[in-house]
Amino acid sequence: MNKLVNENLYETRNNLVKEIALLSEVQLNSKPDMNMWSIAQVCHHLVLVEEASIKAIAWGLKENDRTQKERKNVQFILLDRTKKIKAPKIVEPNVESFEVPQIIDLLNDSRKKLMAFLSTIEDKSILEEKSVKHPALGELPLDQWIEQIYLHEQRHIEQIKEIKLLVDTKH
Repeated sequence: MNKLVNENLYETRNNLVKEIALLSEVQLNSKPDMNMWSIAQVCHHLVLVEEASIKAIAWGLKENDRTQKERKNVQFILLDRTKKIKAPKIVEPNVESFEVPQIIDLLNDSRKKLMAFLSTIEDKSILEEKSVKHPALGELPLDQWIEQIYLHEQRHIEQIKEIKLLVDTKH
């Protein structure tokens, strides 16, 4: 995995934690409206996506198919928030309340699992040669699965900023 990807994973996660670290429990768990997630739910969704991505990459590594799949402009797709992407059931967040330290622990745990998993891949070039179908992006090379983790997180940091504004105006 290249240095830039590592830096992006690290920097994006730091930005996320900065956005939520000082929130009250009310701010963290308030939903601006019934059809929106709370900030806690957005963060829980990010944890679930990170864990599901590990499983997808692990599964993709076990596959023998090495047909080069077309690379996608993942950044363009994920950072365009005008296009709604429905979360698959498997990465839908819990509805119960969370506390800030609990969410930060979940985020830290999922990131540790990701980094530990990635460190077990000896030949990183294989990540460009194998692919797995992504629920929103279609067939995706495994290295782009890693990239989508921090891009997806950046998308949701913007959502969290919006939710903070909406929740603050309600209270």
